[in-house]
Amino acid sequence: MDVVSEWTGRHACALQAALRLSQEEFAGQLGVARRTVASWHARPAMVLRPDLQRALDTAHERAATAARARFAHYLNPVPSQDAGQGRALTVAIAIVTKPGHVLLVCRRDVETSGLSWTFPAGVVKPGAGAELAAVRETLAETGVHCAVRATLGSRLHPVTGVHCEYYLCDFLTGDAANRDADEHVSVIWAPVASLTRFIPAEQLFPPILHALEEEPSERP
Repeated sequence: MDVVSEWTGRHACALQAALRLSQEEFAGQLGVARRTVASWHARPAMVLRPDLQRALDTAHERAATAARARFAHYLNPVPSQDAGQGRALTVAIAIVTKPGHVLLVCRRDVETSGLSWTFPAGVVKPGAGAELAAVRETLAETGVHCAVRATLGSRLHPVTGVHCEYYLCDFLTGDAANRDADEHVSVIWAPVASLTRFIPAEQLFPPILHALEEEPSERP
């Protein structure tokens, strides 16, 4: 039974994903500021204050049966065959930068028959490291060689509910191109200043925004 004895940032993010709400929508339902919800994504281990514990209890109790089932799955995912025996699915995501720009791919969204912009990413295979997966999949998807500079953290993705590991990467060499035409439509170096035109702000992992704010601007 999916009873929460103590709400943490991780539990709250799992409920948001289960309800299929954006950060802004979830904040509105709970009566808190959007930056409060964003802080839960940035600090999944934080224990929330009593009034938020009560608000989340209420949101969870009022959730539909399907949403409660998704919530339980996100907290205790059933290992998939692709993820390997006894392991939950993990995706490594590369935030590749060069002055003033960040690398993005435009994916085909099979479920909605639409398109969505995101960062290069790949499933972490059993026995492989997440950092290696981020670098390898970036090269395979875009033709760009990169190197991991820093770990940005991990979270349950607010839309997919998948466990994600994020890495800030430096561009080394290579011309950005679409190397996976079956899944992607295009690959671009997007201006950092325009990132939220491609990916909604409520879907961005806050540490990504903080890291990009500290990146050097485009050279003249």
